[in-house]
Amino acid sequence: MAEPVAVAALVIDAAFGWPAAVYTRIGHPVGLFARFIEGCEQRWNDPNRTDYARRLAGIAMIALLLAGVGGGTWAIEQAVRMVLKDWAWPLLALAAAPGLAQRSLHDHVRPVACALAAGDLPAARMAVSHIVGRDTAALDEPGVARAAIESLAESFCDGVAAPLFWLLVAGLPGLWVYKALNTADSLIGHREPRWRAFGWAAARADDLANLIPARLAGFLICMVAMRGFTTMARDAGKHASPNAGWPEAAIAGALGLRLAGPVGYDAMVQHKPWIGSGRANAGAADMARALVLYRRACLALWLIAGGAAWAL
Repeated sequence: MAEPVAVAALVIDAAFGWPAAVYTRIGHPVGLFARFIEGCEQRWNDPNRTDYARRLAGIAMIALLLAGVGGGTWAIEQAVRMVLKDWAWPLLALAAAPGLAQRSLHDHVRPVACALAAGDLPAARMAVSHIVGRDTAALDEPGVARAAIESLAESFCDGVAAPLFWLLVAGLPGLWVYKALNTADSLIGHREPRWRAFGWAAARADDLANLIPARLAGFLICMVAMRGFTTMARDAGKHASPNAGWPEAAIAGALGLRLAGPVGYDAMVQHKPWIGSGRANAGAADMARALVLYRRACLALWLIAGGAAWAL
């Protein structure tokens, strides 16, 4: 049996997450990535330069980021193994756990569900504003519920399935290189003129890194719901992202909902296609069901991690 690093990391994250007291004192490791990315963006993403030059600068930044994160975590992993040998896995699990977001995602989405269940729409709007980028001030109950469910599905991939996948494939460096890429994509991988050229490498690299995990995440959601496969296969491609549509279409089919559709950003409405062919009037009960599916899908990942540890 191989070292149960991934299983132990999942257990630690589910039990403790990243405590607020720790975050207040030292922040989170992805904050280091964010500061590096933002510093490079300010220095190298000069709007007076050509798009070609800005794209090269973005490629160079991603190369430096991945070399630093990958090389640093590889050195840490090797040093831990050299010193602790057969007992290296508990410390490696502790080092991997902050790269997972099972507990954090659940703790951010649950207040939305609780507020909707209590009939407190203003509180639900406030809670959902912490997890989505769209305008939330005028959302009705179905709009709030759909926004939270979409975020839950997409973040199940980005925050749990993908980092776990790369931990299993490439150890500690794999997980933290993925987190660095995902952070870069969230900060600069946008289509607006300011970031389109400089963030090109971040967006494309993140798309590649999520290619398998997104489909795995969608499959697991459908599997634990025992439905939704047809909707996922039909509607995943309707999303602007080549990957985010898979878990989003999966949960739409699993819950019998329509997600996406017209969405407001910065007082402008974007007419996105609907994903799913069910009800558009999502509510508190759907939020509760979505969280149940999320917990079951996380448990399925535990089984995958345990099976990998047993087989390898």
